[in-house]
Amino acid sequence: MEECVEERLLIGLHSGSLLHHKDLLDMLEDVDVRGMRQRTLLHVGVRLGKADWVEELLARGADTDLKDDSQLNALSSAEEMVRRFPEEMDRSLILKLVTLVHRRDQAMMHRLEPSSSRSNDHITPVARNNQDIESLKSSVDALRQEMKSLMCQLISSLEELKTQVCGRDTLLRCLEEAVTSTVEDVTSIRFELGGEAAISPAQLDPVAARQECVDAMLRKTTFVFGNGVDEMRRVYERMYDLDDCTACIIKYLCWDDRVKVMVDCGSNRIGRMKERFVQLDGTQGNGSEIYSFCDFESDIVYLGAKSDERSVCAFLAWALFQLALKFVFGNEGRPYSKGDVEREREWMRVVEEAEEMIRKRGWVLYWWIDDALDMGTELARVCHLAAAVPWIIAKNGSKEGRDELQKFFPLLFSMYSNHVMPTLLAKARR
Repeated sequence: MEECVEERLLIGLHSGSLLHHKDLLDMLEDVDVRGMRQRTLLHVGVRLGKADWVEELLARGADTDLKDDSQLNALSSAEEMVRRFPEEMDRSLILKLVTLVHRRDQAMMHRLEPSSSRSNDHITPVARNNQDIESLKSSVDALRQEMKSLMCQLISSLEELKTQVCGRDTLLRCLEEAVTSTVEDVTSIRFELGGEAAISPAQLDPVAARQECVDAMLRKTTFVFGNGVDEMRRVYERMYDLDDCTACIIKYLCWDDRVKVMVDCGSNRIGRMKERFVQLDGTQGNGSEIYSFCDFESDIVYLGAKSDERSVCAFLAWALFQLALKFVFGNEGRPYSKGDVEREREWMRVVEEAEEMIRKRGWVLYWWIDDALDMGTELARVCHLAAAVPWIIAKNGSKEGRDELQKFFPLLFSMYSNHVMPTLLAKARR
């Protein structure tokens, strides 16, 4: 019968709750009954990390000093589990419980031995054993009460700490979302040199603000071959209207006097304007093979505009965004500031995410992603990878582009939306 109870308790230890098995524990004559590999229920509970079971077994007098066939007692087993699973709070709690009981048992045994030898020399062996047993039972009962009290205090402290940590994380997430959603509105106020806030009429009228931004970009645009003012106006308007991920680029660049856009309306390549060029990773390129290019040395963006409006918008967004990265972060085109170690690590994880996705799928999802990963330097990889976001959205549309980015490259899209885009908008000179 006891063997059946033991088997049911072992099953309960692995997959059941303590509450449903207390009756079985009451039926067990020896709480230290051994099973496979000479392990007691306490051994098993410690190894499984079942803090509630361990507490109950200790309260019922489970011996912490019994060893299994590996010569591990409950204490040494608990220490091993903490080393293997340092982040699991239940493991640390179990070690504290077992350590406390083990030390108490050792202390009681040391006190009992000398006292019994001094005062009970005249007592018969049977009477002496009965006294020792009664004394031990009394000490165990007292220990059980103390253990329950300590357990309640410890659980209460852990729950309070958990609540505080979770609460802070939630507040931080809410704060980040609030800041991100309002940064564009806050930065609509510009402080003049005299210190007084001034709001232009265009800022109060979204349509006028859009027109002002598009006109500013057209003034920075030079048509080297052909005349495509109307076509380029529609391209800039498309970038502004399509999505916040593309609008933030020209909202930032339209106020910077350094920006220059060179356009060939008679070709979809830039070869007639820029025959040879050097990419960010130092490799040589041929202008007759590419649609757009950002020259970091001269701050000029080259665009071949003889194509459909959607494609032209995508290639222009890709090149303009790289220039925006150079201006806003001042870190040679990286999407983070110099010395920002935390952001740098996050972008390294973005690169790893993209590489893992390419490996999993076994084929190129987007040419621009694959091109970025083929770059020979960290600078070129992160710059081109970040620039792939506005290209994908401009090429596929806001909804489809966002959906695919969130599905296949969630970390890349998160870094763009939650860090790069708000930075561009916050630093736009209105």
